[in-house]
Amino acid sequence: MKAKFNRVISTCVPLPLENVDTDQIIPARFLKATSREGFGEKLFYDWRYDESGREITGFVLNNSLYGGEVLVAGKNFGSGSSREHAAWAIADYGFRVVVSSFFADIHRQNELNNFVLPVVVSEAFLESLFASIEADPKMEVEIDLPKQTILNRSTGVCESFQINGYKKHCLMHGLDDIDFLLGNKEKIEAWEKGSE
Repeated sequence: MKAKFNRVISTCVPLPLENVDTDQIIPARFLKATSREGFGEKLFYDWRYDESGREITGFVLNNSLYGGEVLVAGKNFGSGSSREHAAWAIADYGFRVVVSSFFADIHRQNELNNFVLPVVVSEAFLESLFASIEADPKMEVEIDLPKQTILNRSTGVCESFQINGYKKHCLMHGLDDIDFLLGNKEKIEAWEKGSE
């Protein structure tokens, strides 16, 4: 069981780059580990650190102005390979929500499977969000999963987003696929007996 997902109010980390692929999210050389822990340290590693392991000051994760549980990314986030490690890194870093105008399908599913909510917004809303964050790094967004809305609290503009009903149920109840099946064990057994 994971923490139940209901509503998130948070500042944002802006990444206004398009076509960010999974190798940029978590470089391939870090994929040997089998545990999900520790991947947050490797998130966007080649953008965060130079060859000597020193922080690259211009990168947003190294900028103390920005922080929070919401990553706001450019269009086509998570393209490339299907590696689940990319979602592990995002979750382990502490992001609970990623906002973009388009996600690669497999990466979007991997985020949902790792209790990170991918929120698809319009291009106009995304651009407005980037502008609001640039104007005030402490501005907040409010993501309401039950209502399926995202609110830019700086402008008051709100948009709806879509999510699979099953995944919404799992997030709101802190269930992974195994938890869900175990919770329905009696129904499954009853169905099996009825189909004999």
